[in-house]
Amino acid sequence: MKQTPHDIQFMKEAEAEARKGLSEGGIPIGSILVRGDKIVGRGHNQRVQKGSAILHGEMDCLMNAGRQKSYLDTVIYSTLCPCYMCSGTIVQFKIPRVVVGEAVNFPGAPDFLRSHGVEVVILDQPGLIQMMGDFIRTKPELWNEDIAESSKS
Repeated sequence: MKQTPHDIQFMKEAEAEARKGLSEGGIPIGSILVRGDKIVGRGHNQRVQKGSAILHGEMDCLMNAGRQKSYLDTVIYSTLCPCYMCSGTIVQFKIPRVVVGEAVNFPGAPDFLRSHGVEVVILDQPGLIQMMGDFIRTKPELWNEDIAESSKS
């Protein structure tokens, strides 16, 4: 489960999506779907911007990729380790490889993914760790809502 030379390049694209979400007042999580050397989908967390309950970065990316006949030859890149909802979608679509920018601020569900045969590569990039950590510190109520840890409904 080693990183490839393309992983850093594509993670930069996912980071650009995360920064776009942050600039829109949303949660800074971005995702890219890649087939071979081509980006076929990109997205970012849009729960705030679109008032969505489920539009996490990976979900937005997959929605923007549109229908695919198969995902068996794709890789999904996410700036933050996917939660169980997004991991379930990755497993359902049989995406074989997930590259994660960071899993320090949120552990996500890498063991769940691995238990379903998905290769998980965690890069733990310092810039992504800092961006997410800064966001969580400055907007804890928004972050807690995103991960369903809010104590108020």
